[in-house]
Amino acid sequence: MKQLYVRVVRVLAVPLRAVGVLDALQRRAPGSRVATWLLSLVAIHDVDGLRRLDVPWWTFDSADRVADWLRAHPGARVFEWGSGASTLWLAARARSVHSVEHHPGWAAVLAPRLPDNVDLRVVEADRTSSPVVASAKPGHAGMDFARYVAAIDDVPGDFDLVVIDGRAREACLARAVARLAPGGIIVFDNVDRRRYREAIDRTLEGAGERLSVTMTRGLTPALPYPTRTALLRSSALRAP
Repeated sequence: MKQLYVRVVRVLAVPLRAVGVLDALQRRAPGSRVATWLLSLVAIHDVDGLRRLDVPWWTFDSADRVADWLRAHPGARVFEWGSGASTLWLAARARSVHSVEHHPGWAAVLAPRLPDNVDLRVVEADRTSSPVVASAKPGHAGMDFARYVAAIDDVPGDFDLVVIDGRAREACLARAVARLAPGGIIVFDNVDRRRYREAIDRTLEGAGERLSVTMTRGLTPALPYPTRTALLRSSALRAP
């Protein structure tokens, strides 16, 4: 269904471009969220199109909040599970971005576009009949994402911002909390899915007052329907 939607959108983009609709939206986009969103619909799975719009693939509300936070923390260190438009967006706003991608083909598309402050690693899932860390995404049965999740352990130090937007997200969340700097933020995307919200609830219960969450919902680049992105913030004080 997703691939059909992408093909239909790209077909529709041809006449819209021919009659000048896309050019008109492009002129308005810098100051108009609606124009930016409409343009992003024809840029789905087009990393260059989303790069030109300068948007990550999270809710606009969450992106605004993270952008404000990054302006106040210009030396931020970022770790990201799942690369894409967000990697480029973060690289323009943070000191460094460590991104882990499970799909080598997608990483090959993205790598030539990345600036020097991004370290992109490919960590593929291992095929096995008994995964240690499985993904509930359809089509991923028999794939172990343990090495992918553990990739954060290969980079020393705390992270000011951690983005969870790839595979095995529940397991990534547990790793992210352990490596989040005091006062830092975790961006957990696509929390419309119940299993993700349940993982967040369990994490908040275990963390007590050390973590709080803001759920954002609304327009999201490249998608024709509203979605939700969660922002988990750590206390400014390090736990004893």
